[in-house]
Amino acid sequence: MGCVSTAAHVGGSQVLGIIPTVLTEGNFVGKTVGEELRVPTMQDRISKMLDNSDAFIALPSGIGTLEEIFQISSWAQLNIHHKLIGLLNVDGFFNKLLSFLDQAEEENFIPHSARQIFISASTAEEMVDKLEDFVYKPDPVAAQLDWSKGNSSKKCKMDLSLHL
Repeated sequence: MGCVSTAAHVGGSQVLGIIPTVLTEGNFVGKTVGEELRVPTMQDRISKMLDNSDAFIALPSGIGTLEEIFQISSWAQLNIHHKLIGLLNVDGFFNKLLSFLDQAEEENFIPHSARQIFISASTAEEMVDKLEDFVYKPDPVAAQLDWSKGNSSKKCKMDLSLHL
């Protein structure tokens, strides 16, 4: 994250680092370039990232990145947001993950609307083009959910039938 944020900052882009306070203690992470927003928890970090982003682009990384992209994608599936998730597929890093998602869709474990959220590209330029051209089509059932009211009393009928 440090190299990417530094390059973006040097290139004139606005950089916002959102980090749980506990990770700023000691030498766990390096110095933040640009603006730093400290939050109490990882959950708060995800929420603030959602509030401050237009899309999410994941670079080859580890478990934390996977956890974040799947949490963000599950929120999109529940119609909490309509932001795309870009997987910068450098040297095919995400190929097996993309195959897994394709299989999950083929076997009806995830709907097409959930699978389409993931955009893959091998270069940054291709990623930007794909994100700019994409038109999000939410799941019709999830589109009925209204998260703006917090604990809404509005009831939505959801299809919970089992497909074997």
